[in-house]
Amino acid sequence: MIHKFLNKDLYVSTLIISLIFFLDRFSKIFIIQQDKISFGSDIFNSTYLNIVLIWNEGIAFGLFSFSEAKFYNILSLIISVIIIILATMTLKSKGIKRYSLLMIVGGALGNLYDRLIFSAVPDFIDFHVRDFHWFIFNVADIFITIGVICLIFDEIFIERYENETN
Repeated sequence: MIHKFLNKDLYVSTLIISLIFFLDRFSKIFIIQQDKISFGSDIFNSTYLNIVLIWNEGIAFGLFSFSEAKFYNILSLIISVIIIILATMTLKSKGIKRYSLLMIVGGALGNLYDRLIFSAVPDFIDFHVRDFHWFIFNVADIFITIGVICLIFDEIFIERYENETN
């Protein structure tokens, strides 16, 4: 019985991670192709949203960008270890926490793939209000952010409520 439960959870988890990974891959491949067609100029511009391809060599939102390959490789290795830790945490988690971790792992794998293949992550979603531009991000970053917000929500509200009722 436990063996079937673990297999079902493993299949569902793998499906969710794969779906997020492939949504991210599809969006990035599409944007890279559109960038080639538009010869590197902005792909889409509007009042609050621009679609423009940039290559992020750092971590989230361009932080810790390194031009030296040694530091970049160490950072990629650290990210790989964190992904493995998060993936094992999903096996021990339930409910919102589990799905939040799956979103983070799926998004992180998408960005890690780009780091390994392109040595940079393609970011392309640029929300802005007039001259104030938020960080440019991608689909993987959306899933990572939603996963982190759900984890925080779970920790603050759900865990606290369960502890108070026990």
